[in-house]
Amino acid sequence: MDRAGEGSDTELQRKLDHEIRMREGACKLLAACSQREQALEATKSLLVCNSRILSYMGELQRRKEAQVLGKTGRRPSDSGPPAERSPCRGRVCISDLRIPLMWKDTEYFKNKGDLHRWAVFLLLQLGEHIQDTEMILVDRTLTDISFQSNVLFAEAGPDFELRLELYGACVEEEGALTGAPKRLATKLSSSLGRSSGRRVRASLDSAGGSGSSPILLPTPAVGGPRYHLLAHTTLTLAAVQDGFRTHDLTLASHEENPAWLPLYGSVCCRLAAQPLCMTQPTASGTLRVQPAGEMQNWAQVHGVLKGTNLFCYRRPEDADTGEEPLLTIAINKETRVRAGELDQALGRPFTLSISNQYGDDEVTHTLQTESREALQSWMEALWQLFFDMSQWKQCCDEIMKIETPASRKPPQALAKQGSLYHEMVLSEPIAPGGLGEGLLLQDNAISAEIRALLSSYYSDR
Repeated sequence: MDRAGEGSDTELQRKLDHEIRMREGACKLLAACSQREQALEATKSLLVCNSRILSYMGELQRRKEAQVLGKTGRRPSDSGPPAERSPCRGRVCISDLRIPLMWKDTEYFKNKGDLHRWAVFLLLQLGEHIQDTEMILVDRTLTDISFQSNVLFAEAGPDFELRLELYGACVEEEGALTGAPKRLATKLSSSLGRSSGRRVRASLDSAGGSGSSPILLPTPAVGGPRYHLLAHTTLTLAAVQDGFRTHDLTLASHEENPAWLPLYGSVCCRLAAQPLCMTQPTASGTLRVQPAGEMQNWAQVHGVLKGTNLFCYRRPEDADTGEEPLLTIAINKETRVRAGELDQALGRPFTLSISNQYGDDEVTHTLQTESREALQSWMEALWQLFFDMSQWKQCCDEIMKIETPASRKPPQALAKQGSLYHEMVLSEPIAPGGLGEGLLLQDNAISAEIRALLSSYYSDR
């Protein structure tokens, strides 16, 4: 494997190690949660971490299998066979996510029946990369679920498959986890036997005051909520459009499921893509241009091939300062390019012509390069651009707008009710032997570890 492949595997291993550490932190958070919203966020984090760990492990395994089978992407030598042409990479962004709900008339219009609430979020996967949206609380007062997140995948090919999974958990109206440690102690007291149970409960009750380390909850699922897969769909390049579209959802839940939500069966979103060939220059250099219809006038310019245009500037620095080009030659799927040679007496025999059809008229621009190598370089860049256009299709008609996602902040619901993050990171230090509000873990070393993990969790998102 070459150095690039080794570096890629090292980075993937680093991400895997990071998610394993984050999973450990999520387990400790879930064990320490005393409020419903805290537990929902901690369980959500645990689900996302587990999904990423499985994805990264699967990708590492696929790479090892490809290496054994001799299918790793190695750079061909000069003497070897020519490499197969590959399309450029690109960015894919999904935004304006809305999932309509279909309530019964008696529930929505007449406001009858028990008022249930659900906590929902979206898990999005493209390749080995997994991202998530914010968690939203839903009840029958809402007609649709609207996610504010813009989710961006920076590395995608035109053959990408973006899988969307909607997860939901039914939220109990009472504080499901308020006093969870004492309820757990009561359950242990009755299940372990009277004498053993009393000892366990005594150790839980006296952990903070005695200064000794408390007993950690062995299972992160104890007292915590459970998310269920409600619906899913997969979007491909065909769904990319610079506008709002509706896509079908495959429902994975039914009315008897505790987490069932009355989904309409569709998801609305804007899916945009930006191939690198549309946003970054693919070739540049000195050219001499013969304007269309003129035989003698040649102008020396600095050519820049970017997107669907060949820009011709007076000087190289003009391309960086935003100056208007002297000439812009369109390059699209219908453009014809041909390499040729002029009379040797001209001293610059290396030329290429670019022809475009405008109605019944054909306009041809002829370019001269400095050398045969330069001509080959320009031709290769143009053929690669045509190949990228054929693969990315409608994404190369014009540059689609992609907004940079805002950095993830602690959920507003948690901020209002006093999240575990604010209790442990932003509040005053707990006095030795003191008992932090709603916290089971009081050991200083453990608290410091959780504070670091919480800080890392919110900064990474």
